[in-house]
Amino acid sequence: MSYQVLARKWRPKDFSSLVGQEHVVRALRHALEAKRLHHAYLFTGTRGVGKTTLARILAKCLNCETGITAQPCGKCSACMEIDAGRFIDLLEVDAATNTRVDEMRQLLETAQYAPTKGRFKVYVIDEVHQLSGHAFNAMLKTLEEPPEHMKFVLATTDPQKIPVTVLSRCLQFNLKQMPPVAIVAHLEHILREEKIPAEREALALLARAAAGSMRDALSLLDQAIAHGAGRVSAKDVADMLGAIGRGYLLDLIEAISSGDAAAAAKIADDMQARSLSFDAALADLGALLLRLALAQSVSGALDDEPERTRLAELAARIDAESLQLYYQIALQGREDLPLSPDEHGGFVMTLLRMLAFRPEGATPAIEAKAAARPAPKPQGAGAAGASDAWPDLVQQLPIAGAARELARNAELQRREGNAFDLVVPKGKAYLAERAYTEKLKSALEQHLGAPVVLKVTVGETAGTSAAALEASEREARRAAAAQSVQADGFVKDLVTLFDGKVVDSTIKEERK
Repeated sequence: MSYQVLARKWRPKDFSSLVGQEHVVRALRHALEAKRLHHAYLFTGTRGVGKTTLARILAKCLNCETGITAQPCGKCSACMEIDAGRFIDLLEVDAATNTRVDEMRQLLETAQYAPTKGRFKVYVIDEVHQLSGHAFNAMLKTLEEPPEHMKFVLATTDPQKIPVTVLSRCLQFNLKQMPPVAIVAHLEHILREEKIPAEREALALLARAAAGSMRDALSLLDQAIAHGAGRVSAKDVADMLGAIGRGYLLDLIEAISSGDAAAAAKIADDMQARSLSFDAALADLGALLLRLALAQSVSGALDDEPERTRLAELAARIDAESLQLYYQIALQGREDLPLSPDEHGGFVMTLLRMLAFRPEGATPAIEAKAAARPAPKPQGAGAAGASDAWPDLVQQLPIAGAARELARNAELQRREGNAFDLVVPKGKAYLAERAYTEKLKSALEQHLGAPVVLKVTVGETAGTSAAALEASEREARRAAAAQSVQADGFVKDLVTLFDGKVVDSTIKEERK
């Protein structure tokens, strides 16, 4: 018995088994149930998201012997022949190889005849945007006055190239790219049914490599099963894809944020020893920096991440401005890579750029700032020695990492003895996680020498947190420096002589 590839074996046969396109399925179900049938449908979306699969399911819904239905039986001759690809009234055309007007006219001539076996004659035209202008004009006449027994289902990856005269006569549905979490869940389901052992981390790698295409994910899964001799492991999948392990990238970001050039260079050397692609490394690094930036601004952005804890720690350690700068340098580094003497050197130079350039006021690592502060003075029982001003209290706490960022970005709403009510801004909602609040609670208890009740909520803030006050002071110093430069006599002479102007954003405060 010949082996059937997973992409074909697990191709959805009805709406209920189609993954990730619920918005399209819902609309088509309602139309079929109400018998409100359009004569032309257009499915758009990137490759492998289910456009032709959906077209076949729709053809079954229209021609099932039980009647027009949103749930075809799958057992009648029409359903079985459509599944097998031999239904005489379902004509699938690849527009990439049938672009000429003569071919389209010949195709449309047969449309006038009644269906041989089914209720409707269904024409599925894939990659319809590749038809020539004359071929579109030939099709337009049939679209304007279609026979009752005919249905068009057009599919394309590039709807912008379809004439508006054609678009206006179609009911258009845009199919989404599959999110990685949906791909992983579907692959897990298939592997359970196939009784093939697999590691979830391996499936996450396959989902990322598939880039939103379920068909690509299934093809890659077939390769992974063969590569791993019937088992899908993270190591085998990473080797098969030539993928950059996230461990390398996370270590890189940590080294860069800590200002550790030696550690960053060593990681680059290790990657070269494994013959990993530096172009792919910069692409993956950019994607990872994007996840960190999202984690700083969007609550729950890391919920589906396997390395959620470590990513959250990094998102809390690195300031938003530095993340943005790292991201831009990664993108530029990838663009410059073909121009470098060699890929390894170009990659290392990109890392050195990240280490060399920093936004004003940024420091290599928050932990370094925490370590540089004097140790807190012992406090007696109760809160007698602690300042009632929360920012002052934050400076005294023996704490680092994400928990310190929670303390710095939180504002004190109310304090009664050793009971603290804190609020963090919505953009820092990820800091309110239980793990960080517990660390902050422990630090407060250690500092105050007594049990503490701590409540942290997410809401509107007034700009009185330690982080906000530091930013305000930094801006005041910069403004004062700018004012001093503008008032300088020599600078005024230069501006007058060369008809120039002073760019305030380039002025930095004086460091003493």
